[in-house]
Formats: sequence, structure tokens, C-alpha cells
Amino acid sequence: MAVAYDVVIVGGGHNGLVAAGLLAKHGRRVVVLERRDRTGGAAITEQPWGPDFRVTALSYVVSLLPPTIVRDLELERHGYKVYPQHGYFAPHADGRYLMMHADPEQRRAEIAKFSARDADAIDRWDAWLGGLAGVLGPLLTSVPPKMGSKKLGDVADQLGLAWKLRNLDVSQVGDVTRLMTMSIADLLDDWFESPHVKGVMCVSGIIGTWAGPRSPGTAYVMAHHKIGDVGEGQMGTWGFPEGGMGGLTTAMRKAAEALGVTVRTNAPVAKILVRAGRATGVALQSGEEIEAGVVLTTTHPKTTFLEHLDRAELPSDFVDAIERWKTRSGTVKVNLALDRLPEFRCKPGFDPRVHGGTIVLAESLDDVEGAFQDAVAGRAATKPFADVCIPSVFDGTLAPPGKHVMSMFTQWVPHTWASAPDEAALDAYADRVIDRMELVAPGFRESILHRQVIGPHEMQETYGLVGGNIFHGELSANQLFHMRPAPGYADFRTPVRGLFQASSATHGGGGVTGIPAIQAVRRILADA
Repeated sequence: MAVAYDVVIVGGGHNGLVAAGLLAKHGRRVVVLERRDRTGGAAITEQPWGPDFRVTALSYVVSLLPPTIVRDLELERHGYKVYPQHGYFAPHADGRYLMMHADPEQRRAEIAKFSARDADAIDRWDAWLGGLAGVLGPLLTSVPPKMGSKKLGDVADQLGLAWKLRNLDVSQVGDVTRLMTMSIADLLDDWFESPHVKGVMCVSGIIGTWAGPRSPGTAYVMAHHKIGDVGEGQMGTWGFPEGGMGGLTTAMRKAAEALGVTVRTNAPVAKILVRAGRATGVALQSGEEIEAGVVLTTTHPKTTFLEHLDRAELPSDFVDAIERWKTRSGTVKVNLALDRLPEFRCKPGFDPRVHGGTIVLAESLDDVEGAFQDAVAGRAATKPFADVCIPSVFDGTLAPPGKHVMSMFTQWVPHTWASAPDEAALDAYADRVIDRMELVAPGFRESILHRQVIGPHEMQETYGLVGGNIFHGELSANQLFHMRPAPGYADFRTPVRGLFQASSATHGGGGVTGIPAIQAVRRILADA
């Protein structure tokens, strides 16, 4: 027997939960369908080693979540709490280290250890990037117009975008163009000289990407990660949600359910039902059908449009665009349970600014580029790069007293491992990541109690990240703004009437932003 709702949402990740709560606030009867036995998507806390340790399996820090979501869904009332994260700490094998303090004077002193010129440049860099945040922040919350369309409404939207950017001068337009097209390496070369400084600063340009720091477009990826509170266009500060990232998505689910949303787990969708060109609901793999006037999908576009829909329901050029959608990745997540904190040779003892920040295992920009080139050549990186966090320094709910959990976000292995995994080579790669930490923190290997290694194949099969890509599609210049995920369909609508999209493959997605959810809800309400 079919069950009717106003809106059925496919996927119980953060975008699905946010959209559900916002729609329920507008009086819609909503059901969320999640194929796994838990909600949260890639922002989830798990217990792979039993009840003593809780670890964020994939997504591990929050910054880009607009404060409007926190306010509108009253997430703090439902348990959401964030511990601010300290800055980068980069230990080096030669006994030196670089700390990127929040305090400008301390940061300049740190950088001056490697280059007086770079110490002078860092304040100008921050001011330049902060100015761009004022431009890019509002753009992230704008609905991309249908570029090239001659329809009156679409032309008006294109003119509206031009009006929004009317205050940009020639220099600012040039800066935005450079940011969207340059490599992070070329951009940093324009500002800094020290390989140590550039090694740390290139990291945010390549996180989660199938691109090295010398690849065009990675300058934008850096900006995407640096701009937080995007509605206000402010620079972002990263933090650890209490209880891991699952603490955030649990609060989102509680908020949605408090507003009357029905959440169903172990409810995999087999097909989106379409009648006369309009979505009418979904059919589950069990055979159950659920009717709805609106369907909102948050799954990867290849899953939505190439598996859940009959291709005959879609324009051929749209199908071609989705088939061409690039969703490669070579990321590997290594999660550890530790019996003590690492002790760094270059900075002995406990320091919350070290252990409570992001520990970067990268000697130089060339070091990071070499890891990518290994993967391009079809082999796992000989010297992997790692972005390391220890959230249990702040959050005592994650580990027993005196013990800790460590998140190591690492790159790269061949992107082909998403469909053809090599488990032995993956384990050997993880060993090399551990070796890098051991080199700068002797005794680290002996402190490991448990280890979990999640490669591209598990990211794809378990978490629905096709290709293992954490953004549901690469943040390359040809897949941004009006191209995300297909020309003419970046407005969160789809070729099927009544079917909307809010996956991370839409504009504003990538990271735990909730922006696709906000925009899709606005489209749904407008079309109603």
C-alpha cells in the first residue's frame, strides 16, 4: 500500500536532514529515507573497536555550516556543541617545526624562522583572502543562473548576478579569475618563498581532490575551505563537534523529528517514480511505494540520474553531462585509537595548540605534489601526505581518560581503487602514513591500540561516495557554479518536474555546508 507525504527525501546525510527540518518548519509532511542503518551520511560517528572509543569515520571537522541552519533548527538545543580547533602545526624530520598561530604576531614570528620575507607577506595574504571572502561568500549562497539561456526569466537571473557583482573593480575581477583558474602552487609562488611555508599552506588546496598542488583550479579549492560562515562572507574557523561529526548530524535528526519529520533507516530506494514527466514518489527495494508531491534527492548524481531514474525520462544531453561528471579520488582515511598522545621530537610535551590543531605531515609543496604524481602513475604514494587531528584532546566523550582517537586524512592512492581495490597495497600505504608520524614523533607506532583504514572502495560501497570523492564530484573549474552538476540544472531543480536535488554535487556543496539543502528548500517552496 502506498503511503503519501508532501515530500520524500532520498538520503539521510546532513543535507537530507537539514532540508527535512526546514521543510517541516514550513508545514510540509516529510519522510527521510536512508539506505543504511543510521543517518548522517559521511558525517557520522562510529565505534569500530567497541564501546570505549568513538571515531568520526570520514568527515572530521566543521566550519562551513551557515549559522542560519544552527539558528533555524535550534541545533544547540538538540545537543550541538563545537570545540574550536587550533591552527596548523607542521613538524619536520630535521627537528624544526612551523606553527600557524591565530595570533598574527606569533604567526609572523613562526614564519620568520623560515623566511623574513614570508613573515612580512602573511598579513597582506590574509587581507587579500579576506577581501575575496566578501565576494565568494555571497556567491556560494547564490543560485547559479542558466548561463546562455535566452528565456526572459533566465536573462533576468543572469543580469541579477551581474548586478550583485557590480561593485567589483577591475582588480577584484582579476583576482577572482586568477583564484578560479590557478593552481595553489602558482598562487603561493606569487606570495611566498619558503618551501616549508608553502608546504603547509598548499594543503587546503588539495584536500579531497584528484589534483596535486600544481594542478589548475586548486587555488579555488583552498578558498572554498577557507571561507566559513558563508552567508556573511567571513573567514572560517574549524572546530570539532562534541561526540564527533555524528554529534552534529544527530542534532540535525533530533531537530527534524521534533518538527514532525519521519526518518526511516534500512530503507534503500530502488527507483524514483515518474508519471507524465513528473516525480510522484519512490519505490523501495522491498517493493514498498511511497507517494509524494515532491521528491528531493541528496544522493550522488550518478546514483540519482543513472540508477534511480529511467534514462528515458531525461534529456540525452543531460544524461551525457552526468556520465561525464568527474568524481575521482585517491583519499584514504586512517583512524586510530591511541594509549597516549604523540610526543614530537621538535616540540616535546603537551601543547593544546599542537595536539588540538591540525598536524600536517608534509615537508614541502614538492613533497605533496610527488605523492599525487605517484597515484597518477598508478601506485599508492611512497610518501603520503596527511592532515591529522586529535579531537579527544577537547572532547572527553570519544575515548577513556588518558586515551585518544586520531583522524588521519591522507592522500593519494590510485583513483581506480574505488572499483578495483588492492587491500594489501592499501594496508602497506597506511603503514607508510604511520611511518611518517613515527619519524617526527618517536614511539608513536607503539601507542596505537586499534587501526581502521577506509579507502576509496569502502567510501564508495559503504558511504555512497561514488569514486570515493568526498564532494560528490571534483571541485575543478569545469565543475563549478553553473556547471554543477550539469549546465542548465544548477538551480537545484532537475529535468523531471517535482524532482529536486541537494547533494554535495550541487553549488555550495563540498564540506558539511547544508547550503544545497537551504537552496533546494527555497526552490521547492517557490515552485509550490
